[in-house]
Amino acid sequence: MTTKTLLQEKSSIRIIFWICIAEILTMQGVFTFSSMLPFFLDEWQLDSVDAGWISGIYYGSYLLSVMILVSLTDWIDAKKIYITGVLITLVSCVGFALFVEGFWSAMLFRVLGGIGLAGTYMPGLKALTDRLSGRSRVRATSFYTSSFGAGSALSFLIGGSILEWFPWQTAFWIAGICSLLALLIVAVVLENRPNRVGKLSGLGSLDFRPVLRNRNAMGWIACYSTHNYELFAFRTWIVVYLTFALSGVSTDYNIQPSVIVFFGILLGMPASIIGNELAMRYGRTRTVVVIMFVSAVLAVMIGNSIGLSAPLLIALVLVYGCFVTGDSASITTGVIESAAEDKRGVTMAVHSSIGFIGSFLGPIGFGIVLNAFGGHNNSEAWFWAFSSTGIVLIIGPLLLLFLRNLNNKIP
Repeated sequence: MTTKTLLQEKSSIRIIFWICIAEILTMQGVFTFSSMLPFFLDEWQLDSVDAGWISGIYYGSYLLSVMILVSLTDWIDAKKIYITGVLITLVSCVGFALFVEGFWSAMLFRVLGGIGLAGTYMPGLKALTDRLSGRSRVRATSFYTSSFGAGSALSFLIGGSILEWFPWQTAFWIAGICSLLALLIVAVVLENRPNRVGKLSGLGSLDFRPVLRNRNAMGWIACYSTHNYELFAFRTWIVVYLTFALSGVSTDYNIQPSVIVFFGILLGMPASIIGNELAMRYGRTRTVVVIMFVSAVLAVMIGNSIGLSAPLLIALVLVYGCFVTGDSASITTGVIESAAEDKRGVTMAVHSSIGFIGSFLGPIGFGIVLNAFGGHNNSEAWFWAFSSTGIVLIIGPLLLLFLRNLNNKIP
């Protein structure tokens, strides 16, 4: 290895490390509401559908704004979009702490938070991969998507722990401070790049038709959408589920549900990286299809596990959490590898926007099924809510296989 190559590798590691740290910091407000959901259900007298809307609207505003924001990174330096997104995230967290008193005010600042996430998550990945190449780019994608999991885990841990000692608003103040730190990191670590001028500049970068005609990319995007349906339904409702399921079990353990979720999401980080490594060795399509079908089976099992002993229930939730995120990096890498070099930004925009339709519908759909069968204090309702999630999940890999087969038949 030459000195120049060694320096390039060290520079790549430095960039990957700090951008992943920044991503973890910007994530601190994403699941704070979900980590405190049992508290808010009582405090604001919400039903399951209300709670689903407050969670889901975050991802609804994300999907409406991400397509434009990420597409712009094909001609505007993604760093600039990212910094804008962090500032919006900061406003949403501080505003939630200062002004939210119930359903409608919560909806307003969750909308802002979703726009902030749209300006940071995928633009952050674009800013990272634009500055890397080759296998460094592939592995950076794996670590970056895993940092989403690390940020999610910390968000649950901080939110769930704060309630024991401080007012709930404290968690959102902490999330705001974390956003400010992320802003400083990105401003220092990433060099500025000039805007691109040409046929993809301006509104030309918003032409989504080439992506929609790319069957390989759309197959992965379909997987991402149903993956997100399951992922965000799980992360919205799992604390409420564990609170209910463990309340009826005699146990010597005194573990907060948010702490269980914290460790479950942490385990999901290496699971995502391992899933991507398996995909590189055994084939991306085969690996993703297997992981998603196993996850669907585990969803049904989780829904039918109320009444199990605490250790068995917790173990099953932790295993399920690993499979929920085990395909994350592989799916995103599949989309990136399916995109033409000059269409990567707009492809990631379509990927994130259509994918987050699942994120928007997951918490709401889960809440609707939960309400339809008796609410969050009914065992049968949890079975049907988790089972419906598993059914939605397998639509993704089925569409992936169908579109790949169609692509092979029709050039």
